[in-house]
Amino acid sequence: MTWIDHELQSLCLGDKRLDQRGRLLLQRFFAHPQASINAACQGWAETQAAYRFFANAKATPELILRPHQQATRQRIGEHPVVLLVQDTTELDYSAHPPAGAGPLSSLQQRGFLDHSHIAFTPAGLCLGVLDVDLWARRLAGFGQGKKRQYDPIETKESYRWLQGYRLACRTAHEVPQTQIISVADCEGDLYEVFVEAAHAPPEAKADYVIRVGKERSLTERDPEAGPDTYRKLRSALEAAPVIATRQLDLPRTPQRAPRTASLEIRAHAVHLKAPYRKQTPLPDVWVNVVWVREINAPADVEPIEWLLVTTLAIDTAAAVLQVVDYYTGRWPIEVYFRVYKSGCRVEQLQLETAERLQPCLMLYKMVAWRVLYLMRLGRDVPELPCEVVFAADEWKPVWRVTKQQALPQRPPRLGEFIQLLGRLGGHNGRPGEGAPGPETLWRGLRRMTDFALAWQTFGPEHHQPTPVLTG
Repeated sequence: MTWIDHELQSLCLGDKRLDQRGRLLLQRFFAHPQASINAACQGWAETQAAYRFFANAKATPELILRPHQQATRQRIGEHPVVLLVQDTTELDYSAHPPAGAGPLSSLQQRGFLDHSHIAFTPAGLCLGVLDVDLWARRLAGFGQGKKRQYDPIETKESYRWLQGYRLACRTAHEVPQTQIISVADCEGDLYEVFVEAAHAPPEAKADYVIRVGKERSLTERDPEAGPDTYRKLRSALEAAPVIATRQLDLPRTPQRAPRTASLEIRAHAVHLKAPYRKQTPLPDVWVNVVWVREINAPADVEPIEWLLVTTLAIDTAAAVLQVVDYYTGRWPIEVYFRVYKSGCRVEQLQLETAERLQPCLMLYKMVAWRVLYLMRLGRDVPELPCEVVFAADEWKPVWRVTKQQALPQRPPRLGEFIQLLGRLGGHNGRPGEGAPGPETLWRGLRRMTDFALAWQTFGPEHHQPTPVLTG
């Protein structure tokens, strides 16, 4: 059974032919993630069948993603701690907007918002996509967020963060043997999440680590600032002692070069004052806060500073450092989005309507997961035989092409084989260069697929020579 057969084992679109087509399309997209639908499919008949598949009302994004969600929950249950990271990215289709697209950062941009919930181990192994919320903003009311400040939370885009925490709680209930930690950046700083966690039953409660993005107030008044003024969260942390220090390697991003940051870390339990809500008053809540601040930062960079609100313990230095580790465990979702958008080129898809585009995007969600999964698995368990995740028809031609040697008696180790795939994708393997990244890996996987097809057709284990007629 291939990984696609395993991942889509429970796919049920109401028609076996549709199920088969869905599996075939995932195979085609994984083999050529950067190709257009036409280029990924083999021939015009198959291309037409692909477009008919995405136009079929039975092939909904929810049903296409469901078997992968089930497989993801199964993988989650195999680990003691799992980070359920949620984040939003823009899908920009301004060059060829499908019907149903809406404005993005400006009225000139057209596309969709993609809010994804991705499961990772603390070490960074991507376990899968647990849920996706795709939507388009409406033109009416665009840019009037301040006027809607006191509208019900259920009517605002920020509601998705509360829904994300509720998803984490449901997951914690479904896999009670695994500690589920919901992780979000400052966009996820929603007071309703703190309240929900404070009142959730223990058997259905997920922990969280959320970076503060708002100026939170404490319940204590600040007489020096005025009679109706309350102390701010930062002031409580400034008075707390340094509980730990750490050197943190910051990866390269589009906004910064990689560097090592020296951090000092403080922690304190605080009583937050509830913000004003017009319809439903909220209670004050106790939360734990970890303040991470970079010291002696280079003059030309913005220093690291994180205020992290959490339900996790902060009573020891080790516990506080664990909170920091869990927050930095959200970084792989940025890599996931890069694979999804740049590796799979989903913003280049040209489907006429949102209803046709979204089922296609769900297949590419699985492609992006698989690339990250293989990359990290090769680093975490390099001693595994590569046939745990690769078929013989995949690793054998790669070995012959890259090594120019006879096949070994046993399959190579997974870590070694990932290096060979990286070599196919342009990774030089120079000292200090590190393991292959997602970009070189997805290029290598594409070439592996071509080699596998040739091996199946002409390889020594498959090719039957044409008999020579005599007489």
